[in-house]
Amino acid sequence: MRTSPNRLIATIFGAVFLLVGVLGFFVTSGIGFFATDGANLIIFAVNPLHNIIHLAVGAALLYAGLNNATLSKAVNSTVGAVYLLVGILGLFLVGSALNIIALNGADNVLHLASAVVLLGVGLSQDKVPAGHARAHA
Repeated sequence: MRTSPNRLIATIFGAVFLLVGVLGFFVTSGIGFFATDGANLIIFAVNPLHNIIHLAVGAALLYAGLNNATLSKAVNSTVGAVYLLVGILGLFLVGSALNIIALNGADNVLHLASAVVLLGVGLSQDKVPAGHARAHA
């Protein structure tokens, strides 16, 4: 893992997203599953669906990070691209009935920042030499 930036980032982000997903359930008691106004976890809004998404993303990242650089690179890039989309769409969803994961402004900033890091590392690190099917970490 020391030699692979993708494995390191996937492992760290995975652990953090899992922790946030678990902690989110401590503040969302009584909040509707698809509530557009969630409970605050520090400054971030969450609802039960948002917590489940954090758990799924965290599990995928942690699994990839604990496996190999090739998988970590793919998962970091994919999650980064999805978070870029969520960050941009979130700018339009806050305050609307379509905001089923209870996004707020702080969530949007964090999703965009996560996208920059995950995409940046996923697309720029652990280059696979031409002709090699797997990168070794």
